[in-house]
Amino acid sequence: MESIEFIIRILAATVAGGALGLERESNNKSAGLRTHTLVSISACIFALISLRVVEGAEGDPTRVVGQIVTGIGFLGAGVILHRGPNVQGLTTAATIWSSAALGCLAAFGFYWELAASTLLVIFVNTAFKKADIWFLKVRKKKKMTDKENDLFE
Repeated sequence: MESIEFIIRILAATVAGGALGLERESNNKSAGLRTHTLVSISACIFALISLRVVEGAEGDPTRVVGQIVTGIGFLGAGVILHRGPNVQGLTTAATIWSSAALGCLAAFGFYWELAASTLLVIFVNTAFKKADIWFLKVRKKKKMTDKENDLFE
């Protein structure tokens, strides 16, 4: 792999991770622009190293991708908080995992897949947030109805 291709792939990972990070940052999440960008770049670098090492030799660069998937779980676990019965940070943790996946796509040169995946993750985080709000309202309304029914029993 030429150095220019290496740089293009790293830059693609930077743009994709940065796009996810901007969405998280705009929602005041603990892991934002820098975190998602660095996760994407780092996953890309690890995958590129593995591609370079096995270049022209026998080996499997996807083994490193498997380690990235495992390792990024620890970072994601760090943003998940338990507060009584409530759990917070699951979406941010999942988005961090997505950033790593985007970095791997960039490393292997899957640029169209990278663009589509980036847009899809941003779409899910923004559009589905409205659905979450609607479901929360429905649950609150149901709780209020259940409490009223308990009073009359």
